[in-house]
Amino acid sequence: MSRKPNTEARRAEIIRALQSVMATHGYEKATIQAIAKEAGLAPGLLHYHFKSKQEILVSLVTSLADYGQRRFEQIAGKAESPMDLLNAYLEARVGLGDGAAAEIVAAWVMIGAEAVRQAEVREVYQRAIATELELLSELLANCLRERQRVTTGSRDLAAALLAMMEGAYQLASATSGIMPVGYAAQSALRHAMLSIDAAPLATAS
Repeated sequence: MSRKPNTEARRAEIIRALQSVMATHGYEKATIQAIAKEAGLAPGLLHYHFKSKQEILVSLVTSLADYGQRRFEQIAGKAESPMDLLNAYLEARVGLGDGAAAEIVAAWVMIGAEAVRQAEVREVYQRAIATELELLSELLANCLRERQRVTTGSRDLAAALLAMMEGAYQLASATSGIMPVGYAAQSALRHAMLSIDAAPLATAS
């Protein structure tokens, strides 16, 4: 009896193929034929697993968000303090260590552009950003508490850091070789530390 194909593995191959083609040629040129060629599959198989190219793109958003979370958890494994966890988060998102990939950054930038144009992509992209905002807000709030600072500004600071990182992705994709190597994670951490130290001291209740 023949073995049934691994549907989830095949879907993952297709999602990675879109990531690769889109990072190099953009979303418009990431045709079903180009994605199929990258995945080493017949175009008909893509339609078997996904209804449309947009559905593959929506799945890619979720896949990249999950990848970012796994990378953070891996780096954070040795963290011993709230500041260590914050540093791990920033390293996972904009660092150059193991798991960093220019292709992933370029694909995420393209996804952001498509989120402006496509409502379905925008919905899942917004959920991913909202999840990041909540996680980063919590990490910053814990750092503020450790330094005995008020935590009321943690969400605003998280939003500023997210905007900084999204901008770093854009520059990394569009101006390769111009920006200093490794500046993003270092600058984001420095900005966070300065903001934490500048926050008002918490008063004892």
